[in-house]
Amino acid sequence: MIRHLYLLKRTVFSIALLACCYAVVLPCRAGSIGSWKAYLSYHNITEIEKGGDVLYVLASNNLFAYNTVDNSIQTFSKMDVLNDCSIKHIAWNNKVKKLLIAYQNNNIDLLEANGNTMNMSEYYHKATIADKTINSIYIYDQYAYLATGLGVVKVNMNKAEFSDTYQLNVNVTQVAISGNTIYAKTNNGVYQAQMNNNLIDTKNWSLTTSYPANIFNKDTSVWDQYIGQLRTLSTDGPRYNNFGFLKYANDRLYTTSGGFEFGMERQNMGVVQVLDNDQWIIYQDSLESITGVHFEDMTTLDIDPTDPTRVFSAGKTGLYEFKNGVFANYWGLKNSPYGSAIPDNNPNYVLVQSILFDKEGNLWTVHSQSKKAPIIVLRKDGTWKEIYSDELMMDDERTMGYLQDLMFDSRGLLWFCNNHWINTALIWYNINTEKLHTFTYFINEDGTRVEVNTVQCVAEDLEGNIWIGTNVGPLMLKAEDINEDNPEFIQVKVPRNDGTNYADYLLSGVDISGIAVDGGNRKWFITKENGVYLMGADNITQIHHFTAENSPLLSNTLQAIAINDKTGEVFFGTDRGLCSFMSDASAVSEKMTKDNVYAYPNPVRPDYTGLITVTGLTYNADVKIVTANGTLVAEGRSNGGTFTWDGCDQRNGKRVASGVYMVQTATADGEKGTVCKIAIVR
Repeated sequence: MIRHLYLLKRTVFSIALLACCYAVVLPCRAGSIGSWKAYLSYHNITEIEKGGDVLYVLASNNLFAYNTVDNSIQTFSKMDVLNDCSIKHIAWNNKVKKLLIAYQNNNIDLLEANGNTMNMSEYYHKATIADKTINSIYIYDQYAYLATGLGVVKVNMNKAEFSDTYQLNVNVTQVAISGNTIYAKTNNGVYQAQMNNNLIDTKNWSLTTSYPANIFNKDTSVWDQYIGQLRTLSTDGPRYNNFGFLKYANDRLYTTSGGFEFGMERQNMGVVQVLDNDQWIIYQDSLESITGVHFEDMTTLDIDPTDPTRVFSAGKTGLYEFKNGVFANYWGLKNSPYGSAIPDNNPNYVLVQSILFDKEGNLWTVHSQSKKAPIIVLRKDGTWKEIYSDELMMDDERTMGYLQDLMFDSRGLLWFCNNHWINTALIWYNINTEKLHTFTYFINEDGTRVEVNTVQCVAEDLEGNIWIGTNVGPLMLKAEDINEDNPEFIQVKVPRNDGTNYADYLLSGVDISGIAVDGGNRKWFITKENGVYLMGADNITQIHHFTAENSPLLSNTLQAIAINDKTGEVFFGTDRGLCSFMSDASAVSEKMTKDNVYAYPNPVRPDYTGLITVTGLTYNADVKIVTANGTLVAEGRSNGGTFTWDGCDQRNGKRVASGVYMVQTATADGEKGTVCKIAIVR
């Protein structure tokens, strides 16, 4: 018995010692497989509510709390306690110790002082043609009175229920109570009613010009006392929530504001924000006084491959260069070949919607609706090259309406598209032979013309096929058909598997705003209204469909996507900010060595129940998990450069015991790879 105890202690000690060693030497990850993360701005403070020692702060449509005693900061998002995002108003009820959170979509949360949240979605889901906009919140006793576009909504914050709706059929901007009288301020005047009357009956409300002075003035004492201090705090987030363009390079996420779409100008302030090791770097952004033109609606960005400190951005008003985050140069009407998109040569309307460096450091750009060249190159020596093509012109001798999404493929062809209902097109250009080919209509494999109004994005998969995102779904051009004059564009057919031979086109009718291909040759499709789809390498297996309703995704309106191929983290730029999902596929390695193949978390501690990940693998690698004596417990193929294990024995489905497990790898063609170890402590 004593010997058995000794052996047990020695085994546990050995595992613990190995665990400590692994904890020191293994690389770290941003998050576990399947986890979500929000990257939200808390910069622009608009409302402050005091609940005891805690200040609840609405900033950039997001919420954080500041403890005035210990100076701690807590941020809130849909990734943790909140049920929605993009907050419009907050109000603290001191009697019930709860914060009412009104979102811009009219959803409502109640946040308790202990951090618990209750969602009150009845008003959000209420079917009505009336205007439900929540304009302001008034706290009285245990109630919150919401001034809305349809009247006044009374919320019992203690019971977390809606008490009454006083549908006045007029837009109420503010509510106030004095004595036994309730007042509702509107654009047409102030309505009043006696509290002991039936307030649901509109006959009991009447217009008045006699009401207490300053009754609608908000108490600003908390704001006045704390706003200066709060503005000095750092929440380690971006400055703005505008992420219309994303690019992952040099172990950093580069972003620009986006905003410009033909026929719809959001006029987002121009900004370059870079995420580097969880720290945000904000590039110089007050440029109008320097350049003399507006700095807004930046839709594209790239980094000089010969000098990563040089970052270029462009969009609605021309081309900009930054050096180490500081403005360096601007090119517009007066100092470049670019032309104005409108006849009066307005310098605030020079549409350079996409830029891209080649390997030699030449910057390729396309610009739209100009009488100048559609393709313009800023050579690495600082000179310009203009490339003209009749195929890229409209009938009025201007360049196509919205040229965008430049991409070099594995063959060296430069691809881009015209995202415009006039001359909708997909284009490739051979920079060596100067041959240009334009696809202005799309015939599928059934010989049917696909009625496409917009081509919004282009991407290449790991097999060399070209994918485009259109308003009617994705289309694929096979690698072997690229040089054909009139090739077939594949609308992938997904079998219904309902006992018939019928199939449906992949994501038919879905408006695709972006495409990214991960290390497992899986396709991520982002959409304008339907969230995010992940399709398997076979192009027919739907792995995920994330929406704002079934996941922490911030919004169903997606504007940009980028992937950190090393970790598998997928970033989504939405109309409500930036978030990410840790996927189970990463970039493949050319070889599997002890230096790049590792597992995490390692050690696997008793409280961990998530997936164990092995990374650094070659494409479609064979992976086996075995015990120290060679007993097989799990096996499978890598997803790109990643393999995941649930920590269970595949024979019985139960969690494996404490011990050291060997990860044996082999390439897809059978060549043995390296072996790494996983320490599991139960």
